[in-house]
Amino acid sequence: MSQLLSPSAARIPGEPRPGELLLELLSEEIPARMQRRAIEDLTRLLRDKLAAAELAAADIRGYVTPRRLVVIADGIPPTQPDRTEERRGPRVGAPQAAIDGFLRSAGLASIDKCEIRDSGRGEFYFAIIRRPGRPSAEVLPELVKAAIAELPWSKSMRWPGASLRWVRPLTSIICLYDGAVVPLAIDGVPVGRTTRGHRFLSPAEFCADNAAEYVDKLQRAYVVVDQDQRRELIRTDLETQAEALGLKVRPDPGLLDEVTGLAEFPVVLAGAIDADFMTLPPEVLQTAMRTHQKYFSCADAAGALAPHFLFVANNLAEDGGAAIIAGNERVLRARLADARFFWDQDRKVRLEDRVEALKDRVYHAKLGTMRDRAYRIEQLSIFIKSYVSGDWPVALAKQAAMLAKADLSTGMVSEFPELQGIMGRYYAIHDGEDRWVADAIADHYKPLGPHDSCPSAPVSIVVALADKIISLIGFFAMGEKPSGSRDPFALRRAALGIVRLITENNLRLPLIPVLAKAREIWDLRFPDVTLEVLDFIAERLRVHLRERNARHDLVSATSLVQGGVIEDDLTRLLNRLRALQLFLTLEDGQSLLTAYRRASNIVGIEERRDRRSFRGEVDWSLLRQPQEEVLARAIERVTNDIRTPLATEEFDHAMITLVSLRQPVDAFFDKVTVNTNDAQLRENRLRLLARIRDTMNRVADFSQIEG
Repeated sequence: MSQLLSPSAARIPGEPRPGELLLELLSEEIPARMQRRAIEDLTRLLRDKLAAAELAAADIRGYVTPRRLVVIADGIPPTQPDRTEERRGPRVGAPQAAIDGFLRSAGLASIDKCEIRDSGRGEFYFAIIRRPGRPSAEVLPELVKAAIAELPWSKSMRWPGASLRWVRPLTSIICLYDGAVVPLAIDGVPVGRTTRGHRFLSPAEFCADNAAEYVDKLQRAYVVVDQDQRRELIRTDLETQAEALGLKVRPDPGLLDEVTGLAEFPVVLAGAIDADFMTLPPEVLQTAMRTHQKYFSCADAAGALAPHFLFVANNLAEDGGAAIIAGNERVLRARLADARFFWDQDRKVRLEDRVEALKDRVYHAKLGTMRDRAYRIEQLSIFIKSYVSGDWPVALAKQAAMLAKADLSTGMVSEFPELQGIMGRYYAIHDGEDRWVADAIADHYKPLGPHDSCPSAPVSIVVALADKIISLIGFFAMGEKPSGSRDPFALRRAALGIVRLITENNLRLPLIPVLAKAREIWDLRFPDVTLEVLDFIAERLRVHLRERNARHDLVSATSLVQGGVIEDDLTRLLNRLRALQLFLTLEDGQSLLTAYRRASNIVGIEERRDRRSFRGEVDWSLLRQPQEEVLARAIERVTNDIRTPLATEEFDHAMITLVSLRQPVDAFFDKVTVNTNDAQLRENRLRLLARIRDTMNRVADFSQIEG
């Protein structure tokens, strides 16, 4: 292991500071996935409670290891500030009973302690109650105890003799304020200044008088308390060990975070993989190492998987780790021997012959078997194929859809569920299937999230879309919709996958007929959830665009409904959005937006006042002023001129065409009075303004734009 880093002065104090609080909660091992959230919550609770008690800390930091949560706060005031409270009493001359009651409530012995003030409605007694601030040492026990009790855990337990629910049994607590023990009563757990070091390397108890001494003694007791420091130690040692082997460690931030939460004193070691196992697919090797053993993979100079692995031990062995390495190699050897057995056995049965076995695998109690699902994906793939460019036979999509779920009945996927789809691809290649079919089997689950790669091969796109759309329609029809943070069937991920498959491949896929076809394939007796699912997909698109810094108002201005027509072509919607973004960078575009708002606001106000719509044809005989006629002709011309660019989806051209309305609109507002006393003229002018609104809204919903 590389030399242990010194605590960073910016994070952990180097010497005691006034008003210092040290809290350590030592327990049995905390699950790695819960650690970061737990220390963030505990730090937040303490910060908020100190602030609410007017004892805000100048600095507060949290640290976590597999066995302990630690919070160090500095600059806590020695006492709460004094408080002065004024309380108005009865009127001067009030009955004695009222005065006595007021004195009792204010804690005063005599009315002489009160002031008499004229409130403008007579003279009243006022009590001035001065409450001295409580010492911090007196307030802290209740604050700390409340923070501990309120700490939320996704899973918790209660052990014998304890009323507190905690993730694992608490062993001891350090709670010091300015070096003195803060008394806490927490289910008989020892509270003081004593803790323990590393479970194996330094299990003896030791005492600390302040945070600096605590951190220093922990370091010497083989505990790196700072989680970020531990993570950096592991990352550096992984690279060092890999370089010593002439290799590079494959980056895996998620696994690095996990192993950081598994070791208080991380030691990186390297093991070897038997050459016989290197013939297995690399995904099998990596899954066996990463998911089941928490090992890091290495790559050679060519980027290929190397016959070595790296892992993090939580011990410093006298033999340099030789026994630990041998033990881990033995465990991995057994795991990979099972994998090789499944690999050899699975290839004896063709994927095609496994399809019928999907009848025995339930997809969902209300939605049938996996064989039913595969059939529906196949049928929808045939329908979608016509919207995906390329001169390729539809039989490829049918074959890929039929085989997409077949590997679920293989031994390898039963052992390593993470490999579904991936193993199907290997088995399809072994069976001699077309390469596009094999790739589609692996790709049809993709994209699995916002950062996963998106399929681009035509067959893969078709089957991936069909799989996700079939799922959405089926679950929505059964009422199994996401709610709040609950999404057990990953329908949000499926909708985002649809968005990315369409937009990143620039597909011209009309979603309404595709969703309707999916419903037909399921069962026409299903409730019609087509528009509901379309809206769900549109919401995922909005989230997707916001994450890419698109203005939310412009996204709303180009979403779902345009000119009264439902927009179900996501690529066309994005093209419209880009054109609108460009349009609003122009000075004329901004000016026209201002004019649109003025026209739209006037019409809206008058429509609400008259309780009627002013949509309709303009009466040319009632155009009294030249500015009215010029505007009417400009609207007529623009309405005709944008038809073709809107039909051909040249939205940039359509937006620029709107700019020609700017001068006629400005001149109209300068010279023409809309709300004239002549009822016919007023109505006609309001219709003219309504035409401005409706014409511009054919291109985008300008009413949604802010600023």
